[in-house]
Amino acid sequence: MHFSSFCKLLLPVSAAFLLWTCSSEQNSVTSNIYHNSTAQYNGYFYAREKAREVEAVLLKSLDDDPTEILRLFPKLDTTLAKTYQKDTEEIIKMASISIQRHPNSKWVDDNYVMVGLARLYDCDYQNAIQTFKYVNTKSNDNDIRHVALIQLVRTFTEMGEWDKAEEAFRFVEKENLNKINRKNLLLQKAYYYQTRVDYDNMVRNLTLADTLLTRKDGKGRIYFLIGQIYQKLGFSSEAYNYYRKCLSISPSYEIEFYARLNLAQVARLDDSRDVKVVRKQFAKLLSDAKNVEFRDKIYYELGEFEFKQGNLEEAISNYELAADEGMNKRIQGSSFLRIGQIYFDSLQKYSIAKSYYDSAVAALPPDLENYEDIKKRREILIDFVKFTETIQWQDSLLQLSTLDSAIVYSLLDSTLKARTPIPIVQKKKKRNESNNTGSNNNSFFQGEKTTTSSWYFENPSAVALGQSEFKRIWGNIPLEDNWRISTRTIISIADNISEAPQKETEEVGEESDNGETEILNVFNQLPKSDEQKEEALSKIEDAYFALGDLYYIQLNQRENASKSYIKLLNRFPESHHVPEVLYKLFLIHKDDNIELANQFADRLKIDFPNSTYTRVMLNPDYLKETSVAAEKQKLLYKEIYENFSNGNLKIAQDKLSIALELGDTGFTPQLELISILITGKTEDITQYQYELTEFTKKYPDSPLVPYVEVLLASSKSHLESAEKSQGIRFIRSFDEPHYFVIVHPSKENISNVLITEVDRLNNSNPDLKNLKTSNLILTEEYILTYVIGLPDPETALNYRGKIDLELMKNRTLSTYKFDTFVITKDNFDIFYRTKGLDEYLAFFDRNY
Repeated sequence: MHFSSFCKLLLPVSAAFLLWTCSSEQNSVTSNIYHNSTAQYNGYFYAREKAREVEAVLLKSLDDDPTEILRLFPKLDTTLAKTYQKDTEEIIKMASISIQRHPNSKWVDDNYVMVGLARLYDCDYQNAIQTFKYVNTKSNDNDIRHVALIQLVRTFTEMGEWDKAEEAFRFVEKENLNKINRKNLLLQKAYYYQTRVDYDNMVRNLTLADTLLTRKDGKGRIYFLIGQIYQKLGFSSEAYNYYRKCLSISPSYEIEFYARLNLAQVARLDDSRDVKVVRKQFAKLLSDAKNVEFRDKIYYELGEFEFKQGNLEEAISNYELAADEGMNKRIQGSSFLRIGQIYFDSLQKYSIAKSYYDSAVAALPPDLENYEDIKKRREILIDFVKFTETIQWQDSLLQLSTLDSAIVYSLLDSTLKARTPIPIVQKKKKRNESNNTGSNNNSFFQGEKTTTSSWYFENPSAVALGQSEFKRIWGNIPLEDNWRISTRTIISIADNISEAPQKETEEVGEESDNGETEILNVFNQLPKSDEQKEEALSKIEDAYFALGDLYYIQLNQRENASKSYIKLLNRFPESHHVPEVLYKLFLIHKDDNIELANQFADRLKIDFPNSTYTRVMLNPDYLKETSVAAEKQKLLYKEIYENFSNGNLKIAQDKLSIALELGDTGFTPQLELISILITGKTEDITQYQYELTEFTKKYPDSPLVPYVEVLLASSKSHLESAEKSQGIRFIRSFDEPHYFVIVHPSKENISNVLITEVDRLNNSNPDLKNLKTSNLILTEEYILTYVIGLPDPETALNYRGKIDLELMKNRTLSTYKFDTFVITKDNFDIFYRTKGLDEYLAFFDRNY
C-alpha cells in the first residue's frame, strides 16, 4: 500500500476519533482536557472580559466627591444599566453556550457565576439571586460557592434587603475562605455597612481587609476612604496614618491632593509653630500651578483650619475666596453655608446669615445629607428678616408721614444718591466689604437688636421688601411724564424736583428715572389717614410679637426675646398679645430673675384674671383639667341640643347652666352659641342679633364664626324683607317703660366717655341708681348710648332734660353734637332693626 493511500485511510479514522473524544458525554482524559480548555478560553474568557468592560463603565460612573465620604462601590441603577445592556447580554450568551456545550467541564460553575454577575449588573436582581443560590447548592468547588455567596450579599445590599444580606454574610463568615474571597467578603460587608450609614462597622471591615488589598483593588482610594471615616468619627491620629499610607503608594492626583489637604486637618497642633507649618503647607498648595483647578477647595479647607483655631475673620475671608473661585458648586455652596453658620451660631447676626443661607440653598445639591435642615434654618432667617424689616419699614413710613412733602422728597433723594447698593452675596470680590458696611451700619443689625430708630432707606434689602409690599397692594404704577404733578401726595414738591440738576447722559437719566420711581413708590405707601396709620402700627405690633417668638422658640435667645416682648408692652400696652407676652416673660425670667418674673406674673393676675395664660401660670395642670371638663361639657351638650331641638327650652337652659359652671374650656364657644340659639327662641330678635355680633367679636378665630355670620345675615335679611313689605311703622303706645338714647358718630370715639359721665350722674342721684347704661353699635357711622329703667314717658322726658343740660355743661362733651330722644322698648326694637334714625326722630317730634 502506498503512503498516500494510507493517509487517505487514516484521515477519516482520525476525524471519527476526534469526534468521539470531543463528545460531551465522554469522560476520558482527552475529553476532559478538550472541554475544560474550550469552556475556559472560549466561553468563560470572553464572558470575563465583557464583565470587566462593564465594571470599567461602573467605575467611571462613580461621581467621587472627596469632600464627602467616598462610595466604596458604584451604585447600580437601571438607567446606567441600559448603556451596557448589550454587554451583559453577551456575557450571558457566552457563558450559557459554554455551559450547554461543555456540561462536564470544571468551568460550568464559573460560567454560572458570570451569568449571575451579568444579571446583577443589569439590575435583574431576582434572577441574579436564583443563579447565585444555584451555584451554592450545586457546586462541589467551595471557592466558587463562596464567590457566589459573596455576590449574593452584594445583590441583597443593592436591593436594600438588609436582613437577608446580613444573613448571607454571617453564613459565609463561618466558611474556610481563601485570601481573595476573604478580602472580597470584607469589602462587601464594608459596603453593606456604608449603605446603612454605619461607619464604625464599615471601617472595621476595611482595616481588616488592609493586608489583603492589592493595587488592582484601588488600594490608594480605599486608604483615603478609611482616613475619611476615621476623621469623621473623630479619630484624628488613625486618619492621619491612613492618609499617609494613601500618599505612600502614589494614588491618583485628585486623591493625592485631597489626602494632603485632609492631613492638615487632622495633624496635631501642639504649639504655634505647628500652626505656622500648616499655613505654609496651604500656601505651598495655592502656589502650585497644578492646583489651579483646586484653589476653591484649598481656600475652603484653609477656612476650616482657621475656624478650628477660633480665627473667625480669617475663616470667613478664606470661605469667601473659596466661593469666589466658583469652580465647584458644592464647594461654593458649602462655603456660603459655613459663613452663614458663623454669623448664625457664633456672631448671632441673623440678617447677614440669611443672605449666606440663601446662597447656600441655591448652590448646594438637594441630595445633600442635611439639605432639609439647611432649608429649615434658612426659613427661620427669612422670617427674622421679614419681622425686623417690617418694623423698620413701617416706622420709617410713619416718621415720614409727619413731615412736609418737600422735606420727605429731599430726604429720600439724598438717601438714594448717597446709598451704595449692597451686592448680592454671590457677587465676587466685594462680599466682605458689603457685609461689613451694609447691614452692619444699621443698628438693627448690630448685635441683632430690635431697635426701630435706624433709618430704613439706608437698607436696600428693606427697601426691596417695601417695594414688593407696595406692588402687592397697589400693583405696578406706570412711569408717566410729569408724574410729580399728577400725584396729589407730592404736588407741593414738584418745584423742588424740577430744580434738580439735569443729567447729561442718557444712562444717568435712566438712573434718575429709577430713583424717582422709587421715591414715588415710597410716597404712595405713606400712611395718611388714621386707618392707614393704625394699620402700620398693627403691623409693627405683630412683628414685635412674632420676632419675640422667633427669638424665644426658634433661636433660643431668651435675652433678645425678652427685649422684643418688653418693647411690645411699652409701645402697645393695649395689644391683644399682652396676656401671652406677660406669661412668656414670666417663663423667660423665672429661673434667672425671680423678682422680675414675679412682676410680670402679678401684672398678668391683676389685669387678666380670667385669661387662659393666667390660669395656666397658676395651675400648670389647667389645660389637662380643662380637657376633662370639656369632655363632660360635650356629653351635656348632646342632651342640651336634643332638648333644644324638641322645644324643651327650659330643660335645655338648665343643663346649659350646669355645663357652663364646669369652667371655661375649648368647648365653651359651642355652649355659648347654643345659648344664643335659645335666646333667638325666647327673646326679641334685637337681642338675638346683638348676641350673634358679640360672639364674632369674642371668638374671632373660632371655626364657628362663619356659621354665626350666616345666621346673622339670614336674620337681618329676613327682617329687612319684612320691614320693606310693611314700611317703618312705630307703635303709638306710650304708657309703658322707656329708654333714653344718645346717638353719636362712631368716628368721634367718645362712647366710653359718655357712658362714664351718664353713670356718674345716675350714681349721684339716689332715685336714678337702678338705671342701667350700655353702648350699642347702630351702623358703621353711629353708636347708641342708652339708659334702661325709666318707668313712663314723663319720667323719661324729665331725665332727658337733665342729661342734655349736664352734657352742655361738660367741657369735653359740649363740643360734640348729639341726637337724644326717649323711646319705648317695642319701638326701640323696630328702630334698631330698621336703622330708621331720621324716621324715628320725626316720629319723636310729632308725639313727644
